Amino acid sequence: MEFLELLKALILGFVEGMTEFAPVSSTGHMIIVDDMWLKTEEFLGKYSANTFKIVVQLGSILAVVVVMWKRLFSLVGLYKIDTEESSKQFNLLHVIVGIIPAGVLGVLLEDFIDKNLFGVETVIFSLVAGSILMIVADKFGPKKPSIVSLDQITYAKAFKVGLVQCLSLWPGFSRSGATISGGVLFGMSHKTAADFTFIMAVPIMAGASLISVVKNWEDIDMNHLSFYVVGFISAFVFALISIKFFLKLISRVKLMPFAIYRIILAAILAVIVFM
Repeated sequence: MEFLELLKALILGFVEGMTEFAPVSSTGHMIIVDDMWLKTEEFLGKYSANTFKIVVQLGSILAVVVVMWKRLFSLVGLYKIDTEESSKQFNLLHVIVGIIPAGVLGVLLEDFIDKNLFGVETVIFSLVAGSILMIVADKFGPKKPSIVSLDQITYAKAFKVGLVQCLSLWPGFSRSGATISGGVLFGMSHKTAADFTFIMAVPIMAGASLISVVKNWEDIDMNHLSFYVVGFISAFVFALISIKFFLKLISRVKLMPFAIYRIILAAILAVIVFM
């Protein structure tokens, strides 16, 4: 494996790690960077390129587990978090309720999405659409959130956020952008909505990765192992940085700066692609 190819793995891991949990769409950025610039499919082949995308996502998932291990372990009974009212403690059922809508719809629409929505042109429109939702959430969400911790989230609220998460099946829309916006509109603080988003991301991303591994198992090429390893480590390290930074930032700046960034990016892409 040549140095320049490993550098591409490092760059793509960086892109995945830095954008997976920020409301800017990691899928959109990976499509832009890879399809328009690095073109890993040309030297890896289609199936190995798909495997690589799974591997870097696993790196990002591991970063969430490291940052939020107490909450995640508490969901499966491996760690106890003390709350004032234990009967209201955030639990695994909240997560399941939150991921069901997008999980079901994702399975039903998987082939359609793969064939029709993975392209720079569609990402341009989804970047703008996601920005509009984020702006609406910041402008019209409750000024004083009624839900300021995970333990105050009800099953109904979790399900409503899950419904909004379905919008993120459109590549470029952003899972975190959709769920944080939905959470804010339904009364959560930005920080609580972000925490809920990151916790839901673990089973969603892990499940999607597992399905992809099973479907592509026979096509995994171990000759590209070093490429996979570099991408995994890069995604893990930069996702750690991104998550910690974002959780501190979101309470202060909210969603507007990210919405503006997405609109600017969409405008630049539109000029490149359509003009």
